Amino acid sequence: MSVPSPNVPVMAKASGAKATYHCNECGWETMKWVGRCGECQAWGTVVEKAAPRSRVQAGPVTAPARPIGQVPIEDSHARASGVPELDRVLGGGLVPGAAILLAGEPGVGKSTLLLEVAAQTARSGQRTLYLTGEESAAQVRMRADRTGAVQDELYLAAETDLGAVLGHVEVVKPRLLVIDSVQTISASDVDGVPGGVTQVKEVSAALIRMAKLRNITLVIIGHVTKDGTIAGPRVLEHLVDVVLHFEGERTSRLRMVRAVKNRFGPVDEVGCFDLSAEGIVAITDPSGLFLDSRATDVPGTCVAVGMEGRRPLLGEVQALVTRCTGERPRRTTSGVDSSRVAMIAAVLEQHVRLRLGGQDVFVSSVGGARLTEPSNDLAIALALVSAHRGDPLGRDVVAIGELGLSGDLRRVRDLGVRLAEAGRMGFRSALVPAESSRTVGQSRVLDGMRVIDVDHVGRALGLLDLVRDSGERGA
Repeated sequence: MSVPSPNVPVMAKASGAKATYHCNECGWETMKWVGRCGECQAWGTVVEKAAPRSRVQAGPVTAPARPIGQVPIEDSHARASGVPELDRVLGGGLVPGAAILLAGEPGVGKSTLLLEVAAQTARSGQRTLYLTGEESAAQVRMRADRTGAVQDELYLAAETDLGAVLGHVEVVKPRLLVIDSVQTISASDVDGVPGGVTQVKEVSAALIRMAKLRNITLVIIGHVTKDGTIAGPRVLEHLVDVVLHFEGERTSRLRMVRAVKNRFGPVDEVGCFDLSAEGIVAITDPSGLFLDSRATDVPGTCVAVGMEGRRPLLGEVQALVTRCTGERPRRTTSGVDSSRVAMIAAVLEQHVRLRLGGQDVFVSSVGGARLTEPSNDLAIALALVSAHRGDPLGRDVVAIGELGLSGDLRRVRDLGVRLAEAGRMGFRSALVPAESSRTVGQSRVLDGMRVIDVDHVGRALGLLDLVRDSGERGA
């Protein structure tokens, strides 16, 4: 009699219950075992699960169904969190009964931000419960003393058991519940280690059910993997109402909160914060952070105007072109898309005859900004040309436009908003994509700014003298 290998799944017998296989990561199901999930492409996550033998019978309902127009909404209005930049990202504030997931790298400031949110909520008279599983209560208290977050209505506890967490909620009855973090909480009746796929899924589902039933705003801190994705099962992102990513470079104090899922407001909105030893402070006007405040013009720099959600942000591009000293020219970037820079360099060689093949090219952004939007292409191209020729572009010039492979400039969204922000920051000249073929090369004045329509990167270089002359006359 042959014995099945332990590495080969045993199929269910025809006489018994049919077996199905599902992925532990995303819940994808299949009738046969496979080594790789067909939905999330993860390896080794498909396991056998017996189908239930009995069907679910109809049971009592929690509340009768009613016409949608009769459903009350007064208790679901967003309330301000006390942190304006976070309210901007959330679409107005904290919604009662909402589940919010905040993810970010270790040390980026997730706990500091949510402790500030909890303190501001408690300061407004609403009871708040902060549950930590990563630190002791004394450690969190020390941080609260340093950042001024000690409030009478802010309750603090250190727990790692789900039953104890739910018990604290029963006693305190908070309006806002902060869990730091979901990977440290475990349920005693669920198999698996804390932070595992099964534990994270069950703990999150229990917390979200409790928040919906009690109309409590739930904020969960989540860890990320080494590639930047949220740790745990992907179903966690589907269960919550809002998914926020907390981003920032370790060498910079600037932090950004970005919404990637939001059932109550816009997606891809961004909030800016300044993280220091005294705490975290919202930055309501971040455009000046990404500009180099120098007194003289230098070659190889150009200012771009990108959009982060609905907010225009000015960022400065710096380029350096030097003679290649090795066998192969280098293409080094920081804060910009390396493949995009390689494409722009190829377009300049082909259509502007800018010889970069035997030279090292370095392109970077200022202040830790990430200039990944295609509308920054023209600014990167002009910075490369300026660095190659050693000719400054001028301090009061901005460039906006997406560059095509043929060298043509394509229009971008929210051009009026971008120009208004550049004018507010003191810039007096702008190169933008032409609205039509009849406006190429034309110059117009909008709110004191000279705006020049360009349809090709080659013509943009030819119009730089006009832009510099207008800047010198304005000075």
